Amino acid sequence: MKIHEYSHESGRIGIYFALTAALLFGASTPFSKILLGNTDPIILAALLYLGSGVGLTLWWKLRRSKTNEREASLKRADFPWLAGAILSGGVVGPILLLFGLRVTAASSASLLLNLEGVFTALLAWFVFKENFDRRIALGMAAITLGGLLLSWSGKPELSAAWGPLGIAGACLAWAIDNNLTRRVSAGDPVQIAALKGLIAGTVNLSIAFLVGAKLPDVPVIVMAASIGFLGYGVSLTLFVLALRHIGTARTGAYFSLAPFAGAAISIALLRDRPTPYFLAAAALMGIGLWLHLTERHGHEHRHKAMEHEHRHSHDEHHQHHTEPELSAQTHSHSHKHEELIHSHPHYPDVHHRHSH
Repeated sequence: MKIHEYSHESGRIGIYFALTAALLFGASTPFSKILLGNTDPIILAALLYLGSGVGLTLWWKLRRSKTNEREASLKRADFPWLAGAILSGGVVGPILLLFGLRVTAASSASLLLNLEGVFTALLAWFVFKENFDRRIALGMAAITLGGLLLSWSGKPELSAAWGPLGIAGACLAWAIDNNLTRRVSAGDPVQIAALKGLIAGTVNLSIAFLVGAKLPDVPVIVMAASIGFLGYGVSLTLFVLALRHIGTARTGAYFSLAPFAGAAISIALLRDRPTPYFLAAAALMGIGLWLHLTERHGHEHRHKAMEHEHRHSHDEHHQHHTEPELSAQTHSHSHKHEELIHSHPHYPDVHHRHSH
């Protein structure tokens, strides 16, 4: 397979991962809404995260018991980045959100939550130096504007300034989480998502008990855990894989379609009526999606000599020597890349994080 064909296919796979992650997370919203009638919101959030963490931990342990382990386990150098991501997204984010929601109208809160995608892209572009061009920026703007319309109630209410600031701070914390997670995305995505789910779930459960919330009945716990496993756990695993293939900003843009997926499912299952805002949002998000899907980024670039470990097959970027029986299958081991200068279309994946 030629290099440009490999890079293009790798990018397409990353897009599928991101869109599926958004669909699963978006689908969790209407199903969680059904449980909210009899469950405290903080308890429900904790159960969703714990269902994700426990389910993925069992999956990870079962897979590791087999001999054909194909993903790279996290290394010691990865844990500071992962700890920062968990602290930002699993601890600081939820606390700031709860702090802000207490004094912010629901209409304003829905609009403010769209800032996560914006902050994710801005940090990726200007702090972590991920490449973007006018087409990608316009696509991100269209998707964000679509998200704003989707959550627009027609009468946003501004309350005390520190309420919206708390919600904006939560979005910034989740954006930091997304960008730090990208730094460890070459590692095992199931292991990463499991750790995030367990810690975030434990934090939310502790907060719930501190404010006097009670656990619901066992059937509700099982349902919430099941929704969390798919909508949070599997979704986050796919999100990490997308980070590996297409970078943070593009993954965040595709994941911003999650509210639209949730709204569409609500219309289909809960018989909600589509509003003019929904239809306008669909058009804007469709334009943004098209701009991203038709991206073609290519130029001469330098691959610095490096050594790392991640799941791979022996394509044009991986010509190192290894056992013949591994050459034709996907596997994981530490390998070296020699310095290389070439030109081909590519995404900001684990091999293309060069400056522009």
